[in-house]
Order: sequence, then structure tokens, then C-alpha cells
Amino acid sequence: MALSTYTNIKDAVADWLDRSDLTTRIPDFIALAETRINRDLRIRPMEVRSTMTTTADKRYFNLPGGYLQMRNIQLNTNPIRALEYITPEMLDRLYGSSSTGVPRAYTMIGDEIQLAPVPDSAYTLEVAFYEKFTSLGDGTSGTVTSNWLTSNAPDLLLYGSLLEAEPFIKNDERIPVWLNAYSSAIDKLQKADARDRHSGSKMRVRTIYSGVEG
Repeated sequence: MALSTYTNIKDAVADWLDRSDLTTRIPDFIALAETRINRDLRIRPMEVRSTMTTTADKRYFNLPGGYLQMRNIQLNTNPIRALEYITPEMLDRLYGSSSTGVPRAYTMIGDEIQLAPVPDSAYTLEVAFYEKFTSLGDGTSGTVTSNWLTSNAPDLLLYGSLLEAEPFIKNDERIPVWLNAYSSAIDKLQKADARDRHSGSKMRVRTIYSGVEG
């Protein structure tokens, strides 16, 4: 059975569970699996860059949509300057609230990034981060019928969906089976990604251009 689309995954989950009465529940199992995968997996296909522009006297801007975890932030000046991450407490101690100038550091509070010193002009920032996979669905409401997971790791998505299904159908003895299969698939993807990074292969990072945040 091909597992390259959302419909394929739904059919496979029903088939592997040998259940025909879970049609309305299977999308929930897949959605829960996607949440688990986004929490557990960090590989290059999840990396993106978002280019943003600061505003003078504005120290905060929103995290990019789909944000999972920060990689780095750089200031696109000449020369390019990487901003240093420091804790909120250290940032306040070093820069206070009134210091202005070219940003040299950042911290994160909630769903916002705080720059220090406070920008004294408009600067272009390039934010590299891990992004959630686009949610699978019927192609409406921001969903897609296929994504990187269905194309490259359908086994992970299937095992994750089965892992989420078993507690619902009260088949607890199968939970360790799918947990082991899921964990093994995660581990293999992480190791393959590490080998690829160390081999010197060119990193492929998608770029998103967005507007100004205050």
C-alpha cells in the first residue's frame, strides 16, 4: 500500500488496526502523531529562514509562524553579525531598558524575541529556526494532502498514528510495539541527518520573507 498521501495514511491506520469503525477518529490519531513528531524530531528539512526588519525603538518582535525551536539569529550588516543568545535576566542586567544601538544579543520571552540593545534604526534580521511540518488534511483550512513526512518518512507517521490509536481502543498491550517502532524511526532519521551534516553536504534551508514586527 502506498503511503504518500493523507488518504493513504488514514486507510493504512484502519487496515493495520483491522478496524472499520474509526473513520471519524483516525484524523485525530494522525494529528496527535504529528504533534508528537514535531516535538521529538529535529532534522534539516525542518529548518527554515525568516527575514525580518526591525523598527527603531522597538525591542520585541513575534516569533515566525510555525516556530518550534531557534537555531540562530544574524544581523545582515556588513559584515554579517551573529546575535548572541542570553537569558532574559542576563539581558536586563547587561543592557537595561534604555540602551539603544545596533543589536548584539537576543532573548526569548513567550512567543516574542527581545533584542538588545534596543534597535536605533531599521535592521534586517535573518532568523533560522525549526518549523513544524504543515498539518495533513483534506487541503482546506491550512492543511495539505501530502508533506515531507508522507514523501520521506511515512513509516514514522504511520507508527505514530498507531501509537496514538491504541490507548483509545484500549489495546494497551500493543502500545510498546508501536512505541518501539516509532522511536526507532525517529532515531534513524536523526542519525541519517547527522551523517549528512558531517559529510559536508550542502544544507537546504527554505527561506520565508516576512514583514516588520514591532
